[in-house]
Amino acid sequence: MRADEITEILDRPISRELLARDVTRLAYVAKDGTPRNVPIAFTWNGSEIVMCTTKNAPKLPALRENPMVALTIDTEVHPPKILLIRGRAELDVVEGIPDEYLQINGSYEMTPEQRVEWEAEVRSLYDGMVRIVVTPTWAKLIDFETTLPSAVEELVRQRAERERA
Repeated sequence: MRADEITEILDRPISRELLARDVTRLAYVAKDGTPRNVPIAFTWNGSEIVMCTTKNAPKLPALRENPMVALTIDTEVHPPKILLIRGRAELDVVEGIPDEYLQINGSYEMTPEQRVEWEAEVRSLYDGMVRIVVTPTWAKLIDFETTLPSAVEELVRQRAERERA
């Protein structure tokens, strides 16, 4: 997929709404060769999805071996809105707490006091983290109004052909 096609999809209003959500599902291949799909908080910086995890997370050895990932960001309403993204995970070990991690958790409902307590707990627990950075190499938005899954699009085409015949 060309970069301009990806940009066009990610710049759509529904995509921007989804990219502002808190959680994505990160799919990758584990070291034993089986698939994994884990929910993880993320932030979108305008060109990359950034997720943060512990330095001892089981997904890290797998991502080092096979960095190809797929992400799903969706809604829980009807019709669902779904943003599918594929890319390559780049791992960046950092000392302390990445700013993105604090931003990622910024939309959860917390009182100011809870936020202070949460941040103090995070800073006391982690001496560093790993940023998982994914630059999209493929994207598809499914809103069930203007865009559909490709298999459903095919069924719509087949139905139209039957109706014309």
